Parts: sequence; C-alpha cells; structure tokens
Amino acid sequence: MRPLVISLLMAIATICTTQAQQPVSYTPADSLFVVSALASAARQPEGTCLPVYFARQLKGRPYVGQTLERFPDREQLIVNTRQLDCTTLVETATALTLCARQSLDTFADYCHMLQTLRYRGGTIDGYASRLHYFSDWIADNTQRGLVAEVQTQKPPFTATQQLSIDYMSRHPQAYPALKRHPEMTARIARQEQALTGRKYRYIPKNRVDNSQAMRQAVHDGDIIAITCNKPGLDIAHVGFAVWHNDGLHLLNASSIHKKVVEEPMTLAQYLKKHPSHTGIRIVRIKKQQNR
Repeated sequence: MRPLVISLLMAIATICTTQAQQPVSYTPADSLFVVSALASAARQPEGTCLPVYFARQLKGRPYVGQTLERFPDREQLIVNTRQLDCTTLVETATALTLCARQSLDTFADYCHMLQTLRYRGGTIDGYASRLHYFSDWIADNTQRGLVAEVQTQKPPFTATQQLSIDYMSRHPQAYPALKRHPEMTARIARQEQALTGRKYRYIPKNRVDNSQAMRQAVHDGDIIAITCNKPGLDIAHVGFAVWHNDGLHLLNASSIHKKVVEEPMTLAQYLKKHPSHTGIRIVRIKKQQNR
C-alpha cells in the first residue's frame, strides 16, 4: 500500500504559503525535486554553470502550455517542475540558480525567489502583476539586480528592437483570466503602453554563428530571448545558451519536441527554420555570491 499512498499524495496539488504568507500551489514531487536539486548543486565542482546544470535536470519533462492559468479568479504562485513551457523552464532554473548562489536550500526559499522573479516588484497583486511580457520580466528583474541584459554597440549586437506591444489587450479571449475578468484588460493595456517604444540592442539571426565574437558575447547559461516580428509581441521564445563544438545550442522547453530538450541543431539552424524569428537578446543571471 505504501507506494500507492505515495503516488496518490504526489498527484494531489497542495497549498502552502510563502515567506510573505501568499498561497502556493505545488505537489510533493515539486518540493522534493527543488530540495534535491539544490542539495545536488551544492556538491558540484567550483565553476559549474548552474543555469545549465539545473535546466539539464529538467530535460525530458513534458512541454505543457498555460500551467500558470489554473486559478483565473485568484492569482497565486504556482510551482510546477513536472510540466514546463519555455518561460517556466527559464524561471525555474533561474530561481534555483539564484538560491544556490546565495546558499539558500529550502523549498520556502525557492518559492520566495520564484515569486520575486515572476511578479512585478516580487509582489502578487492580481493577474496583471505577473510579468507577462519577457521584456517586462527582464526590466523588472534587472532593476532588482537579479539579471542584466547584455547590450553593446559592438558586433554581434548590430540590430535594435523597438517594442510595439499590444498582443494581450488585442486578444483577451486567449487568456483565461482576461476572458473571465475583462475589466483587467485595461491594466494590461497600460503596461503594454509603458513598454511600447523601448529600444534594445540584439544579435540579428544572420550574425548568430560560431565566431569568436559570438563566444565572447554569449556565455553558457545566459538566457536567450528570441526576438520576433509578430505584431504586438516582443519575444517569441526563451531558453538557455549552451556552447557545443559546432556552435551555440538552445536548451529549452520545446513545443515541437513536446519536452525539455537541448536542441540537436545549432541555434543558427533553429532560427533559420522560423521566418518570424529575427534574432536574440541576451540576459545574464547576476552572481550575488560566488560559489
């Protein structure tokens, strides 16, 4: 009976609270993974690339979209390490990395870090407080010293992205919370207006190669944000940079492969297969404390 009981327990979503007394939705499998991953990372050699290390622990887990949309009537922190999309993979591995670099090793520590990354100012204040657009995610977490975008006037950063954001407010029916609570769309629209017009340097996809300049500009474990020309959007996809002998690869939660994978093709090849992809922005997780 014991294995059956354990299986049943792990299948039931559990509610706990963060350090800020916010409700958290998770399963025992999530908390076990987080604590185990942090303990394992503490035993890794000095210089281990933690974002890549943690993301690789999640390889093979299924791609599932909209895992954060379970509670359209009340926004709360959702921890799901069992099913991931591209953004939740990046948030999961980044939160684990920041915890490990600060010698934080409890599930409560992780929940607090995840909430800090996912919500504006780290505070949950309804659906609109979630950082839905990745440009907003970058800006908010840069302001709090958790990440920094790599931008220079030198190659390979030879292109500029000027944001024109309105996708969510134009397609509210695609979002369960906005569909059920249309009054929240105006707040989302104001956030989009605040983002619109901002400019960022990026690497156009014809400059993504295996050159020395690229290897100096992009490091293992950097967050890669793929820019796009889709109306109303800023970023089409995100993942982590991993250098192989043949060039740069993307470690990501893939809707094509239906799981977390380290892409077998190079990122240059990957970008060429997606006409709407225009290039990449590079975001580096800050090292508050060296390991």
